[in-house]
Amino acid sequence: IVDTGKTLHEFLPQLFNQNPSSIRIASLLHKPDALLYPVKVDYLGFEVPNKFLVGYGLDYDGLGRNMKEIYVLDK
Repeated sequence: IVDTGKTLHEFLPQLFNQNPSSIRIASLLHKPDALLYPVKVDYLGFEVPNKFLVGYGLDYDGLGRNMKEIYVLDK
């Protein structure tokens, strides 16, 4: 998931320092309203709202990670 973009912002320069012929970003989910750093997602599954998501590997304090679908965590 691309949320604020901070992880990619910190990590991409390290990758570029290795002089790759190209780098492409693929993400199942992207929260464009949460983006704080400029990140270009080249291959995207879905844009999602800026809400807390659980399921399909996303968790809340370790809970919900193994759900087979993605859900918005309700207050």
